[in-house]
Amino acid sequence: MIVCVHLPRFELVAAAGGPEALTGRALAIAPSGSGPARVGEVSGTAQAQGVQQGMMLGEALARCPALELVPGDPVQVAHSWERTACALEGIGAQLELARPGLAYFDGDGLRGLHGGDDGLILATRKALARPARIGVAPSRFCSLAAALETRTRRVRRVGERDVRRYLAVQPVGILSYRSQTAALVASLQQLGLGKLGALVKLTAAEIADRFGEPGTTARRLALGHDTPLRVRRVEDRLAESMQLEEANSGLLLERTLGVLVDRLLARPQRHGRTVRAITLSARLAERGTWRESVVFREALSDPRRIRLALSQRLQLLPAPATALQLAVEEFGPAGGDQGGLLDGEHTARLARLQDAVGQVRTLAGPHAALRALVVDPRSRVPERKVLYAPWQQ
Repeated sequence: MIVCVHLPRFELVAAAGGPEALTGRALAIAPSGSGPARVGEVSGTAQAQGVQQGMMLGEALARCPALELVPGDPVQVAHSWERTACALEGIGAQLELARPGLAYFDGDGLRGLHGGDDGLILATRKALARPARIGVAPSRFCSLAAALETRTRRVRRVGERDVRRYLAVQPVGILSYRSQTAALVASLQQLGLGKLGALVKLTAAEIADRFGEPGTTARRLALGHDTPLRVRRVEDRLAESMQLEEANSGLLLERTLGVLVDRLLARPQRHGRTVRAITLSARLAERGTWRESVVFREALSDPRRIRLALSQRLQLLPAPATALQLAVEEFGPAGGDQGGLLDGEHTARLARLQDAVGQVRTLAGPHAALRALVVDPRSRVPERKVLYAPWQQ
């Protein structure tokens, strides 16, 4: 059974300074410096007055004149979410982190460790140390629906036989929690398909003809079918930070970035490994923080190339910074590997292909790079004719 842990308004709680800061106040995360002026997560008081996440700032203020805007704090959100994830991993859970405040893990192997289902739920609540919504179901999507429906101090369980009946009465808005199906929600609601049961009544051909692959994915989810968990790989976390005497930008900030890169590569915990992905974050002078994830085209250990790639992202800072931090998100293979004596061009091509696959899997997950295998060329059913398998060198 899959356990879904949902912490409502996680980003707003982290930016506001704790759950108690939301009590009786109409709060919303202020729009970011780039893109349309849309508010982020909103408190329950603001939601009761008609303010919704993603609403334009002018409309939100018109509906709730007393609305207070809180600057977003992605650095604090990342730190709080990492602490929460480590606490859940401390009870033995192998997590899939969908977004800050939403995680899944397989509870079948933990029942004996914690004395049954009730003991596992109790251990999960103790690890979280804050109210959370917990749903238990055979699939991720069904457990998410159960967690969204239940209250913070209760658990909703859905059995194997009740999955389709339970999902049929759920609103299609749940599809917005998946990046593959989020864009379908507005279209489905405009067509009058408010429940997942109405979506299932349509045939697979009708769904594919109107909505394409996202619609097919939504129908599979509504029928209770889901992909396996994408468990995160726990690695050593290396980070370097530096406080600045005053708010800086431009050339001085690039020099500070160069110092942090040199320090990070000089850490003995790196063990000669290359770096695949780095998170660049800064604390802004005008309150709030800024955070950007950078995935390199190939795993690097050259400080000059790393500085060049990060300095381009540094230009996206919305305001001068008072602190700068670098953290390694994923390591690559050890540098200085000896190449083959023969077939140099073929070996180099395979190495570039392996780097490209590693980059894609870093961005989209371990099951992103697949290869097509022709199993039954004479079959008229596409699923029987061609199967997808993980790409391997």
